[in-house]
Amino acid sequence: MSLGLVIAKARKDAGLSLDDLADKTKIRKLVLSEIENDIFVNCGGETYARGHVRNIAKALGADAKEFIRIFEEEQGIETRSMQDLLVESNVIKNQGEPRKVSWKILLVISLVSLALVGIAQIVISNTDTKDVADTSPTASAQPTASSSPSADAPTENTYSTGSGVEVIVNASRNNSWLFVADANGQTLFSGQILRGSTKVFTSDTALNLKLGNAGGVDLTV
Repeated sequence: MSLGLVIAKARKDAGLSLDDLADKTKIRKLVLSEIENDIFVNCGGETYARGHVRNIAKALGADAKEFIRIFEEEQGIETRSMQDLLVESNVIKNQGEPRKVSWKILLVISLVSLALVGIAQIVISNTDTKDVADTSPTASAQPTASSSPSADAPTENTYSTGSGVEVIVNASRNNSWLFVADANGQTLFSGQILRGSTKVFTSDTALNLKLGNAGGVDLTV
């Protein structure tokens, strides 16, 4: 039984409604409802989520330590840095590895606006190159703007290829909380992805992913 179901059962056994529990814990009813559905995205982060779980346990007369244990187990919370978690899940390569950067990483960009600027530069560059080529055969050797994303562009958890993107999330090692939104900020998924399950997300522009346990899943772009 998940933590959300445990909390919902304890609340009903105590004869409390969501409104009653909200009054006791000073936690918004909407957030309590999401917690009972194992959604912690609106808790304000891991620290606040822990605090909410403790307050709920106290209000229901339950074992707060047991609630926290279930929370950490389900969310797959680890103390390692995000850099280490991303390296483990093959999202990025360790800087010490003597390997070539994957071409997939070069396709990653962080902002749709940067892609629009790049397209504008390509159009302008192609127009200038055509004009020069009409007057001088040797002018074609002039470099034009590259459509490849810059390696210096931010790459944190946002994926785009410029012609649509597909990200496959495989919880091969552990459960993880997962949040996925498109370039317009519309939520495509928010909740638990259980160990052994796979989810596929696609977008015409970009996808923004947030993982509670990046070390427990594999991402394929």
